[in-house]
Amino acid sequence: MIRILVADDHTVVREGIKQILAGQEDMVVEDEAGNGQEVLQKVTKKTYDLILLDISMPGRSGLEILEELKVIQPKLPVLILSMHPEEQYAVRTLRAGAAGYLTKASAPQELISAIQKVSKGGKYVTASLAEKLAFELDAGAERPRHERLSNREYQVMLMLASGQSVTEVAEELCLSAKTISTYRTRILEKMDMKKNAELTLYAVKNNLIL
Repeated sequence: MIRILVADDHTVVREGIKQILAGQEDMVVEDEAGNGQEVLQKVTKKTYDLILLDISMPGRSGLEILEELKVIQPKLPVLILSMHPEEQYAVRTLRAGAAGYLTKASAPQELISAIQKVSKGGKYVTASLAEKLAFELDAGAERPRHERLSNREYQVMLMLASGQSVTEVAEELCLSAKTISTYRTRILEKMDMKKNAELTLYAVKNNLIL
Protein backbone atom coordinates (compact mmCIF):
# COMPACT_ATOMS: atom_id res chain seq x y z
CA MET A 1 0.00 0.00 0.00
CA ILE A 2 1.39 3.41 -1.04
CA ARG A 3 0.86 5.83 1.86
CA ILE A 4 0.55 9.38 0.53
CA LEU A 5 0.77 12.80 2.16
CA VAL A 6 -1.16 15.35 0.06
CA ALA A 7 0.09 18.94 0.49
CA ASP A 8 -2.07 21.68 -1.04
CA ASP A 9 -3.52 24.83 0.49
CA HIS A 10 -6.91 24.32 -1.22
CA THR A 11 -9.28 21.93 0.54
CA VAL A 12 -11.21 21.31 -2.68
CA VAL A 13 -8.02 20.14 -4.44
CA ARG A 14 -7.15 17.78 -1.59
CA GLU A 15 -10.69 16.36 -1.63
CA GLY A 16 -10.51 15.91 -5.40
CA ILE A 17 -7.24 13.99 -5.12
CA LYS A 18 -8.73 11.77 -2.40
CA GLN A 19 -11.70 11.00 -4.68
CA ILE A 20 -9.41 10.13 -7.61
CA LEU A 21 -7.34 7.78 -5.46
CA ALA A 22 -10.25 6.28 -3.51
CA GLY A 23 -10.78 3.52 -6.06
CA GLN A 24 -7.13 2.45 -6.03
CA GLU A 25 -6.42 -0.65 -3.95
CA ASP A 26 -2.68 -0.01 -3.87
CA MET A 27 -2.69 3.57 -2.52
CA VAL A 28 -4.21 5.60 0.30
CA VAL A 29 -4.15 9.29 1.31
CA GLU A 30 -2.70 8.87 4.80
CA ASP A 31 -2.55 12.58 5.68
CA GLU A 32 -3.10 16.10 4.38
CA ALA A 33 -1.24 19.39 4.82
CA GLY A 34 -2.39 22.92 3.99
CA ASN A 35 1.02 24.59 4.08
CA GLY A 36 4.72 23.84 3.97
CA GLN A 37 5.31 23.96 7.70
CA GLU A 38 2.64 21.30 8.21
CA VAL A 39 4.40 19.07 5.68
CA LEU A 40 7.70 19.31 7.55
CA GLN A 41 6.01 18.63 10.90
CA LYS A 42 4.17 15.58 9.61
CA VAL A 43 7.19 13.91 7.96
CA THR A 44 9.10 14.06 11.23
CA LYS A 45 6.29 12.26 13.06
CA LYS A 46 5.01 9.71 10.54
CA THR A 47 6.28 7.56 7.70
CA TYR A 48 4.98 8.05 4.15
CA ASP A 49 5.82 6.38 0.86
CA LEU A 50 5.24 9.51 -1.24
CA ILE A 51 4.44 13.21 -0.94
CA LEU A 52 2.18 14.94 -3.44
CA LEU A 53 3.31 18.57 -3.18
CA ASP A 54 1.93 21.83 -4.56
CA ILE A 55 4.36 24.63 -5.48
CA SER A 56 2.17 27.61 -4.53
CA MET A 57 1.34 27.60 -0.86
CA PRO A 58 1.15 30.42 1.70
CA GLY A 59 4.42 31.34 3.41
CA ARG A 60 7.37 29.25 2.29
CA SER A 61 7.10 28.04 -1.29
CA GLY A 62 6.80 24.41 -2.30
CA LEU A 63 10.30 24.65 -3.79
CA GLU A 64 11.79 25.62 -0.43
CA ILE A 65 9.87 22.84 1.29
CA LEU A 66 11.06 20.37 -1.36
CA GLU A 67 14.70 21.33 -0.74
CA GLU A 68 14.24 20.89 3.03
CA LEU A 69 12.47 17.54 2.56
CA LYS A 70 15.43 16.28 0.56
CA VAL A 71 17.64 17.04 3.57
CA ILE A 72 15.30 15.52 6.18
CA GLN A 73 14.13 12.51 4.13
CA PRO A 74 16.40 12.22 1.08
CA LYS A 75 14.86 8.92 -0.09
CA LEU A 76 11.21 10.00 0.26
CA PRO A 77 9.80 10.53 -3.29
CA VAL A 78 8.14 13.90 -3.90
CA LEU A 79 5.77 14.27 -6.84
CA ILE A 80 4.93 17.87 -7.73
CA LEU A 81 1.31 18.60 -8.67
CA SER A 82 1.00 22.24 -9.68
CA MET A 83 -1.30 24.66 -11.46
CA HIS A 84 1.79 26.14 -13.11
CA PRO A 85 2.71 24.94 -16.62
CA GLU A 86 5.90 22.92 -17.07
CA GLU A 87 7.72 25.93 -18.58
CA GLN A 88 7.54 27.74 -15.25
CA TYR A 89 8.73 25.28 -12.65
CA ALA A 90 9.29 21.71 -13.87
CA VAL A 91 13.05 21.81 -14.51
CA ARG A 92 13.68 23.72 -11.27
CA THR A 93 11.74 21.21 -9.17
CA LEU A 94 13.49 18.21 -10.72
CA ARG A 95 16.83 19.90 -10.16
CA ALA A 96 15.82 20.39 -6.51
CA GLY A 97 15.12 16.68 -6.12
CA ALA A 98 11.49 16.10 -7.17
CA ALA A 99 10.73 12.67 -8.61
CA GLY A 100 8.24 14.05 -11.12
CA TYR A 101 6.13 17.02 -12.21
CA LEU A 102 2.45 17.08 -13.15
CA THR A 103 0.11 19.96 -13.80
CA LYS A 104 -3.36 20.03 -12.23
CA ALA A 105 -4.77 19.88 -15.76
CA SER A 106 -3.48 16.30 -16.06
CA ALA A 107 -5.95 13.44 -16.44
CA PRO A 108 -6.70 11.42 -13.26
CA GLN A 109 -5.19 8.28 -14.82
CA GLU A 110 -1.93 10.14 -15.44
CA LEU A 111 -1.77 11.09 -11.76
CA ILE A 112 -2.30 7.44 -10.75
CA SER A 113 0.38 6.25 -13.18
CA ALA A 114 2.81 8.89 -11.93
CA ILE A 115 2.27 7.90 -8.29
CA GLN A 116 2.81 4.22 -9.10
CA LYS A 117 6.02 4.91 -11.02
CA VAL A 118 7.50 7.37 -8.53
CA SER A 119 6.68 5.18 -5.51
CA LYS A 120 8.82 2.42 -7.06
CA GLY A 121 11.83 4.71 -7.30
CA GLY A 122 11.26 5.91 -10.87
CA LYS A 123 11.00 9.42 -12.30
CA TYR A 124 7.88 10.73 -13.98
CA VAL A 125 8.36 13.26 -16.78
CA THR A 126 6.29 14.04 -19.84
CA ALA A 127 7.84 13.88 -23.32
CA SER A 128 8.01 17.68 -23.55
CA LEU A 129 9.71 17.89 -20.15
CA ALA A 130 12.22 15.19 -21.13
CA GLU A 131 13.16 17.38 -24.09
CA LYS A 132 13.71 20.38 -21.81
CA LEU A 133 15.90 18.29 -19.50
CA ALA A 134 17.99 17.12 -22.46
CA PHE A 135 18.50 20.78 -23.42
CA GLU A 136 19.56 21.51 -19.82
CA LEU A 137 22.32 18.91 -20.13
CA ASP A 138 23.70 20.54 -23.27
CA ALA A 139 26.77 22.33 -21.90
CA GLY A 140 26.97 24.56 -24.96
CA ALA A 141 23.40 25.82 -24.68
CA GLU A 142 23.04 29.44 -23.63
CA ARG A 143 21.21 29.73 -20.31
CA PRO A 144 18.21 32.10 -20.21
CA ARG A 145 18.50 35.06 -17.83
CA HIS A 146 15.90 33.79 -15.37
CA GLU A 147 18.20 30.84 -14.59
CA ARG A 148 20.38 33.31 -12.68
CA LEU A 149 17.65 33.70 -10.06
CA SER A 150 17.28 31.71 -6.86
CA ASN A 151 14.04 29.76 -6.46
CA ARG A 152 12.46 32.45 -4.25
CA GLU A 153 13.62 35.24 -6.57
CA TYR A 154 12.16 33.34 -9.50
CA GLN A 155 8.81 32.98 -7.72
CA VAL A 156 8.72 36.72 -6.93
CA MET A 157 9.76 37.57 -10.49
CA LEU A 158 6.83 35.62 -11.95
CA MET A 159 4.38 37.34 -9.60
CA LEU A 160 5.70 40.81 -10.43
CA ALA A 161 5.75 39.97 -14.14
CA SER A 162 2.09 38.94 -13.85
CA GLY A 163 1.23 42.48 -12.72
CA GLN A 164 1.09 42.02 -8.96
CA SER A 165 2.34 44.91 -6.82
CA VAL A 166 5.06 44.57 -4.19
CA THR A 167 2.36 44.77 -1.49
CA GLU A 168 0.24 42.06 -3.13
CA VAL A 169 3.24 39.74 -3.49
CA ALA A 170 4.19 40.38 0.15
CA GLU A 171 0.69 39.52 1.36
CA GLU A 172 0.48 36.33 -0.70
CA LEU A 173 3.89 35.08 0.42
CA CYS A 174 3.40 36.21 4.05
CA LEU A 175 6.52 38.40 3.87
CA SER A 176 7.08 42.12 4.44
CA ALA A 177 6.84 44.64 1.59
CA LYS A 178 10.42 45.66 2.41
CA THR A 179 11.63 42.08 1.86
CA ILE A 180 9.83 41.89 -1.51
CA SER A 181 11.29 45.26 -2.52
CA THR A 182 14.76 43.88 -1.76
CA TYR A 183 13.99 40.81 -3.88
CA ARG A 184 12.73 43.05 -6.69
CA THR A 185 15.95 45.09 -6.69
CA ARG A 186 18.06 41.93 -6.75
CA ILE A 187 15.94 40.38 -9.54
CA LEU A 188 16.20 43.46 -11.77
CA GLU A 189 19.99 43.55 -11.23
CA LYS A 190 20.44 39.88 -12.10
CA MET A 191 18.17 40.18 -15.15
CA ASP A 192 19.87 43.41 -16.33
CA MET A 193 16.55 45.25 -16.28
CA LYS A 194 15.23 48.53 -14.90
CA LYS A 195 11.47 48.07 -14.38
CA ASN A 196 8.65 45.54 -13.97
CA ALA A 197 7.37 46.06 -17.51
CA GLU A 198 10.62 44.54 -18.81
CA LEU A 199 10.07 41.52 -16.56
CA THR A 200 6.57 41.10 -18.00
CA LEU A 201 7.78 41.30 -21.60
CA TYR A 202 10.57 38.81 -20.89
CA ALA A 203 8.23 36.37 -19.09
CA VAL A 204 5.70 36.46 -21.93
CA LYS A 205 8.38 35.96 -24.61
CA ASN A 206 9.78 32.96 -22.72
CA ASN A 207 6.33 31.41 -22.06
CA LEU A 208 6.76 31.82 -18.32
CA ILE A 209 3.39 33.53 -17.98
CA LEU A 210 0.34 33.47 -20.22
